[in-house]
Amino acid sequence: MCGFAGILTSAALRSDELADRARRMIAPITHRGPDDSGIWADEHVGLAFGFRRLSIIDLSPNGHQPMWSPSHRFVMVFNGQVYNFEDLRRELEQHGYRFRGHSDTEVILAAFERWGIDEGVRRFVGMFAIAVWDAERRELSLIRDRVGKKPLYVYSEPGLITFGSELKALLAGPSFDRSIDRTALAAYLRYLYVPAPKSIFERAIKLPAGHLLTVSDPKVSLPASQPYWSLREVALRGLASPFAGSDVDAIDELDARLADAVKCRLRSDVPLGALLSGGIDSSTVVALMQEMTSQPVKTYTIGFAEEEFDEARHAARVARHLGTDHTELLLTGEG
Repeated sequence: MCGFAGILTSAALRSDELADRARRMIAPITHRGPDDSGIWADEHVGLAFGFRRLSIIDLSPNGHQPMWSPSHRFVMVFNGQVYNFEDLRRELEQHGYRFRGHSDTEVILAAFERWGIDEGVRRFVGMFAIAVWDAERRELSLIRDRVGKKPLYVYSEPGLITFGSELKALLAGPSFDRSIDRTALAAYLRYLYVPAPKSIFERAIKLPAGHLLTVSDPKVSLPASQPYWSLREVALRGLASPFAGSDVDAIDELDARLADAVKCRLRSDVPLGALLSGGIDSSTVVALMQEMTSQPVKTYTIGFAEEEFDEARHAARVARHLGTDHTELLLTGEG
């Protein structure tokens, strides 16, 4: 988990003033990235990025953000992982691109240079929130992954746009109107969450999943974000061309797809583990993880004193069966 924040303003601020505001915005989200931080600011466009890094892939300084593309057309902050970055890297290397390190961040920037932002993001398989500045077109693009695993909030008022991984980063920005959105409040009381694109505040939104928002002028109203992926379209394509194999074929296809999904998520330069509840989902994932490695997978379970809520014994049985390195913690209401 990493985190970022940024500001686009029409105010005449020096680079050091912009950098200071970005630094203050990422201070409340230090917990998202304890390993490294970075600031970039450009007083000529009134833009600044701040980043907090949790190092997962390429632990070297080559993974430092904000990061520039090879031609210096794009500068970006990025939270998440693009799981197919090695495939994209090989494809880009065939087009002459060369890389300093082995982070997915570098690959994302090269993809934007090769295919553009809109086409590039459609090639990414992963979970991500991205803020990228196109110095040639003088446009800021904010992007969220297909199902919205990574958060991205945007605040706007005349002359100012701020954005970040958490609302608390926006609250620490140069200006923030705390007026409550009553429609969002009613939705929260009904659903126990605020559906996107609203947030609990009137002037702040959550960028919807699978959407891209492009802005160039903070003085005008925030434009509507545009979808680059649609679950409805995927479902309609599936209905138009349904799976034609047998039950055995369907089982084999599901097994292959699950294995591929788990395998690509095992790419890491730090130790990996899994939360194991003993249910079907986590047990299946851990079984596939264990199948793909020669070392016991580290698994973790949170148990409860209340038997009706406790799944620790189920998780322990699965862990013994799979041979994982299992850790069980008991959560109680006592201090």
